[in-house]
Amino acid sequence: MASSSNCPSDNALDIDQSSFWDSNGINWDAHRIGWVIAGACAAATVIISAVNVFQHCLHYTNRPQQRQVLRILYMPPVYAVISFFSYRFFRDYTYYDLIETAYESVTISAFLLLLIEFVASTASGNDVKNAMARKDKSSLPPPFCMWRYRPTKAYFMYTVKWSVLQYVIIRPLLSIVGIIAQAKGVLCESGSWSFHTAKAYITLFDAISITIALYGLLMFYGLTKNELVGKKPLAKFLSIKLIVMFTFYQSFVFSFLEGRVIKGTQYWTEANIADGLNALAICIEMVFFSSFMLWAYSYNEYVVPGEPLTKNIFRPLWDSINFSDFVAEIYGSLSYFCCHSKGKNASLPVTDQYGNVHAKMNYEEAFGFGAGRYEHKYDANDPESGMRLRGTYSAENIHLGPYSQPYGSGDKSVIQASGQDLASSPSLGSASLEIPKGHGQDRTSGSVGMAY
Repeated sequence: MASSSNCPSDNALDIDQSSFWDSNGINWDAHRIGWVIAGACAAATVIISAVNVFQHCLHYTNRPQQRQVLRILYMPPVYAVISFFSYRFFRDYTYYDLIETAYESVTISAFLLLLIEFVASTASGNDVKNAMARKDKSSLPPPFCMWRYRPTKAYFMYTVKWSVLQYVIIRPLLSIVGIIAQAKGVLCESGSWSFHTAKAYITLFDAISITIALYGLLMFYGLTKNELVGKKPLAKFLSIKLIVMFTFYQSFVFSFLEGRVIKGTQYWTEANIADGLNALAICIEMVFFSSFMLWAYSYNEYVVPGEPLTKNIFRPLWDSINFSDFVAEIYGSLSYFCCHSKGKNASLPVTDQYGNVHAKMNYEEAFGFGAGRYEHKYDANDPESGMRLRGTYSAENIHLGPYSQPYGSGDKSVIQASGQDLASSPSLGSASLEIPKGHGQDRTSGSVGMAY
């Protein structure tokens, strides 16, 4: 690592002692004009975002989705306010920038969980895993399209979640490391690129982490885009991704212009001016992005006719800053991979609709892959027989039907095959699956049609 003496200072030794107000009125130099513009734009961004947030809080009808929406809506005001302070207190710009970047990871993770909630709402039981059961084997997005994956496998959703949620761990940690390195004088934010500085390693790990996160996000979006029709997913994604792209590339452009077009002055170094222009540009851009989010994340999607307005708006606000759902998702994914690596059953106990607690079936068991298959055991004297479950697990709440039948349709008109029909048919055209009695009180048995 470079020592503090090897890292060039971002700031000039001389400090401007003049004030915004002097005996002749307002001191309108270029730097202070930037104060006014940045402050006005930051205030406008906060107001626009606050209006949208307030409306979501009043119409808080879908907690799982809207808590993620609120976290995303915080992005423009967070960026605008922090950028204003980084412009105003330019000597500490690097600290503000590292804090600002950390919130990017929260927004991307919230967006994935929002997409999962959207997809889950289209499946039976509002479970995204049931939606994945409808998917065929698919190719990975470029550049790994030569490999294929099966969305019905148990590891799929855990892998997608972890690919994105790892960023919400790594990016804040990198910001903390960067703040410490800057305080120790070894970050070298304005120095030349070198692996003898902390900046190089932070940038490298950040690039790897966000690349994995965006790849997992794109893979899930590509797989579920049919379920996301009508949800404006592209607009929602662009409102986040464009903020990240603008802040990154314009920072690169201003850094490139240091010493070429941007020249230092008595009180401001080239780095100060480049950083200030970047901060000022962010403040202006956030006005437009907050306005765009007003449409992309409209509260009108959650207005339920006849539903009373939320009386306590602090509950939605608390939900949005309560990141226990992030912790639960991260813990669940880590637990699965840990158990899977040890060859253990990673399924967690669940409670079914009858109040019975039992081991949750994996995808192979629930959808007939691998060990948990179905076998024909037809008895001519038992017209109700047709297909029995084979395996060590019990048949709990198995609902199987023709692929064309909508999930969760609740259609109770089941076609059952009689013994005569089955005997005369060269192949088993349809069969019924008996749901055995057992674990639940007041539980009845029934049969569910299955088509081949």
